[in-house]
Amino acid sequence: MKILEFIAGDLNDFIWGWFGITILLGTGILMTVLTKFFQITHFGHWMKSTVGGIFHKNVSSHTDEKGTISQFQALCTALAATVGTGNIAGVAGAIAVGGPGAVFWMWLSAFFGMMTNYSENVLGIYYRRRDKNGEWAGGAMYYLTDGLGAKKGMKAVGRVLAVLFSCFAILASFGIGNLAQANTIAGNMQAAFSIPRWVTGAVLLILAALVIIGGIKRIAAVTEKLVPFMSVIYILGALVIMFTHIDLLGQIFGAIFKYAFTARAAAGGAVGTAIKMGFKRGIFSNEAGLGSSVMVHSASNVKEPVHQGLWGIFEVFFDTIIICTMTAIVVLSSGVLDLSSGDVVAQFADMDKNTLVAQAFTNNFGAFGGMFVAVAVLLFAFSTVLGWSLYGTRSWIYLFGEKSAIGYKVVFVGIIFVSSILMNVDLPWNISDTFNGLMMVPNLIGVVALSPLVVKITKNYADRKFGNKAVKPMYSVFPDLQKAAEEAIDEA
Repeated sequence: MKILEFIAGDLNDFIWGWFGITILLGTGILMTVLTKFFQITHFGHWMKSTVGGIFHKNVSSHTDEKGTISQFQALCTALAATVGTGNIAGVAGAIAVGGPGAVFWMWLSAFFGMMTNYSENVLGIYYRRRDKNGEWAGGAMYYLTDGLGAKKGMKAVGRVLAVLFSCFAILASFGIGNLAQANTIAGNMQAAFSIPRWVTGAVLLILAALVIIGGIKRIAAVTEKLVPFMSVIYILGALVIMFTHIDLLGQIFGAIFKYAFTARAAAGGAVGTAIKMGFKRGIFSNEAGLGSSVMVHSASNVKEPVHQGLWGIFEVFFDTIIICTMTAIVVLSSGVLDLSSGDVVAQFADMDKNTLVAQAFTNNFGAFGGMFVAVAVLLFAFSTVLGWSLYGTRSWIYLFGEKSAIGYKVVFVGIIFVSSILMNVDLPWNISDTFNGLMMVPNLIGVVALSPLVVKITKNYADRKFGNKAVKPMYSVFPDLQKAAEEAIDEA
């Protein structure tokens, strides 16, 4: 327990202090400037190429290629891992601790995080390779090894950072992808339906085992159905509340901007509380900078690195700008917070932060509201468990090989049950924060070191796509994969 308390306490405070905020924000700003504010200047293009082309055969259809999933399946699996309790309980917790101003800093982290996630996915596709089973293997560990490691005198550094990233990713999969999710599900199901935590844990264990053991194809098949359904249902419920309190929107956004730069009494006069909570929960939500979603994006059937980078931009946009904003509006319009002071109303002050959103829905829909949120949390969090099981598996395979991966999956599934019956809510969240932060350090070192390459690949794409220049495309660092991609595109 002392070790866990150190991880959740002092180490968490350091990683998510100004150190973490600086490197995350700094990397996002760097990639935004180097790509000439791509997320703004090419807004129409990335929207059209992602959600706008969602029904295009190359995007949405299944693929028979071994170990490969469609671009839409890759997005859904990545969103399954990102759209989770961070979008509900995480946002509510950030507002409860940091005040309405925390929402502004979530938005800011997402704006710059779009280009961090874009860069990660571009590098992920460019440095991915086929493993011995013919399946795509990609992620931060590979662009650290083959990208950073290819620079003069950096071979050992790249390898060490890749190993550290993989170790942190495995630990993070037990935190953000398991502890926090299963614990929140069990708590909400107990509060809404009086279902004992151990019963919820047992059911989750069985369902997760059935999907996770099946690998990426089965996970993608589930998430491509689950993610759109749960997202639409939750957004509709939030929209009902928003339009019911349409007269409060001005006050809500006023409070968000006001308390982003001014202190609340409850925060002890520290504006930094809003900034830290906004960034912590923003990154917990969209994972930009962690290098996690690259592992599933790299399995896409896409040939063009920038194409998958565009999905990375949309992923952050949808996760934080859309879903988290809807949750914030729900909480801030529910009467749980006093908009004039930015503090939680006295009668709700001692409420578990994980059930603040449930209370907000209950205030609008009665008992049905709490049940609605419990089901939403169940779907969101369970999908996150599935997505992160894949990240942990990929990292485990990188370190120990394919044969031992089943051992990781068994342990991961078993921890779901243990996580469900834990009663200390703060500990799982803080442990998750710490492991997230540890992941971002080696990943961001790789992204910054390879930023000139990201710019080069982006310019290459822009020259061909927007400038109609006859330049050789950049698909892969490996000559055989570059040639195969060129031939596949020519045939298409």
